[in-house]
This record gives sequence, C-alpha cells and structure tokens, in this order.
Amino acid sequence: MFLFSLTVFSQIPDSLYFSNAIKINFAQYKKESTLAFVTGDLERGQFLFDSLVQHRLIGTTFDNITLKKSSGARLKLSSVKQPLFLLTYASWCVPNQGEIPALNKLARKYGKDVKIIVLFWDRKDKMKKLARKFSSRITVCYAHEYYKTDTRTVAALKHTLGFPTSYFLDAERKIVDIRRCGVYTGLSKEQSQQALAANYKSFLDGLLTITVNKDISKEHIADSD
Repeated sequence: MFLFSLTVFSQIPDSLYFSNAIKINFAQYKKESTLAFVTGDLERGQFLFDSLVQHRLIGTTFDNITLKKSSGARLKLSSVKQPLFLLTYASWCVPNQGEIPALNKLARKYGKDVKIIVLFWDRKDKMKKLARKFSSRITVCYAHEYYKTDTRTVAALKHTLGFPTSYFLDAERKIVDIRRCGVYTGLSKEQSQQALAANYKSFLDGLLTITVNKDISKEHIADSD
C-alpha cells in the first residue's frame, strides 16, 4: 500500500490556506482511500482520513468564503468573531438519528460562545424543508455547482473530504480539528433519547477543541464519569 510522507505533512506554513493544503496531497489521499473503500478496509480508510487531517490540514487557515443563508442573506466567514463549528450535509443524505436534536440542544446551550453553521450541498429549493428542523440559533446555508458564485466553495469542500464532515475553527479561522460528524447508533425510534445523547456527546467533544467555556468542560467531564 502507498503511505503518506509524515515528513512532508509536518511542515505546514502558518499562512497556508485550507484549499491550498488539501490540493497538495489530495490525489494521493483519494487514490489510497478509494482502494481502502473498494477492499472494505474501513479501518484503513479512517486512518488515512485522520492522517491527512492531523498532518496536513490542522493549523491551516480556513478560506474566507461567503455562504448563502437559507433566509436569503449572505455570510462572509471573516465577519464571524467567535469560534466556528461548520457541518456539511446534503438533503439526500439523511442525518443519523438524534443528530439534529443534538445540534439544536447544543445551539440552545452554547450558541453564544460558538457560531454553528450547517452547510447543505443543495440548491435552495431542495434543502428548505429539512432546514426548518434546525434551531434558529443555527445558521443554515447552502451551496451548489448550479451557482457560479459557489465554485470555490464546492471545489474546496464538497469534492475533497465529502460529507457529512465537521470543521472546528478558532476565532481566527485556524482549523483546530476536522471530523466525520455524528454518531451512527443503529437504535430504533423508541431509543431516540439514547441516539440524541450519543450524538450530543460527540459534538460536545468537538466544541471543547475550540472554546474554553467552563460550562462545556464541566458538562463533558460529567458525561465521562
């Protein structure tokens, strides 16, 4: 199997943007991850993803993209002055059970400390119904190849790490972590509270990487006990 060069990965200029960093080794990553997928080696696939994130992407600056809100307004990321939690979805890729309720709960409790954005890879008319399920404290946006203004965003995010994916950025848009978002529980609808709890804990763990909010730390410790 091909192996990534950690020597190359370890040298990341502070000024490097995410979109440039992902281009450097994406072809090699895609080749190896596709092989892992074809052979059913999920552990290898996760290892490749984690290696790319840890050694190539963390520490880079997230591009100052402009997103279209479902409300009709626009949001430029540089206007956000707090840590940012960005999730990418698609309307045809149904979130795991308990995922949206977990995000809504997180937004109600910590929406003042962290900006939460959900980005759908869809045209506006395709994602409006699902967007209504999210809390008003979550900024729901969309981007699609159909819109010329989204070319840069789609190329940098959708066609590289795929979706669903979680991006955790500090207040300066530096990438602190990137994760596959949500937790697949395989639970029945009757066990929805367990699914909510599992996803909430996963998202809470991600928030700890970008904020020093004492309440989040206390809640995380309590959940771990």
